[in-house]
Amino acid sequence: MIHLLIADDEMLERAVLCKTLKKNLGDRCRIFQAENGREALSVYEREKIRIAILDIEMPGINGIEAAERIREKDKDCCIIFLTAFDEFAYARKAITVRALDYLLKPYEEQELMLVVEEAMRVAEGLQKDWERKTTGEEAGTEKFQKDAVEESYAGAETGLQEMVIQYIRDNYRSELSMQDVARAMSYSEAYFCKLFKQCFGKNFTSYLTEYRVEEAKRLLEDPMVNIKEIGKAVGYGDSNYFTKVFRRVTGVSPTEYRVQRFRSGSI
Repeated sequence: MIHLLIADDEMLERAVLCKTLKKNLGDRCRIFQAENGREALSVYEREKIRIAILDIEMPGINGIEAAERIREKDKDCCIIFLTAFDEFAYARKAITVRALDYLLKPYEEQELMLVVEEAMRVAEGLQKDWERKTTGEEAGTEKFQKDAVEESYAGAETGLQEMVIQYIRDNYRSELSMQDVARAMSYSEAYFCKLFKQCFGKNFTSYLTEYRVEEAKRLLEDPMVNIKEIGKAVGYGDSNYFTKVFRRVTGVSPTEYRVQRFRSGSI
């Protein structure tokens, strides 16, 4: 069972988030809570936390500082920032500690759960194979290209959407991360993270997931194509995970979607 931590100084925020995660994840994880960064670090050490959802503005040790201390000891813990502060400096810090994502309050449940499901997939994979190493990745994520912070967002947005869409179209079938696209676009990861959200109105993980699901819908129109093969074709080697993600986005499983299309006469 994956141990997950929620750290937020607002009790109501913690309670709502905890209820949301329990509803969606069931017994796949055990949830722990902390009301500040210092308590979060204590819980992390004691309970072997694999996923940490951290608010940033907390008394004493804030979420960024707590994440930095966690990352010093653990390169594999999945860190997700959930904050009301849309500050570029915070987004950049999130990248330096290799956070999985940086979400803003108020969040949409679907957007949150897409990110948390990805964190669960990573954590469960590490739990099954603790010796698996991500050689070369750390060096790439820790080395920043020259920041383009001084560029105007308006100028940087010109043509970016088309380039990103084309890159995703060419590579969505493979393992693909925000860091990969940032490097391909010759942006620093921190700047690209901020710019992507400004251009597309959502984080990279959500955009990529929704793109893959739309491609899966197109393939599901052909009743002769096996659903497991469709999952692989859109970047999900694990058919169970593909089904889970598809249901998260559409509300139905791939099989149910195909049946609905058949009954409506679309297939």
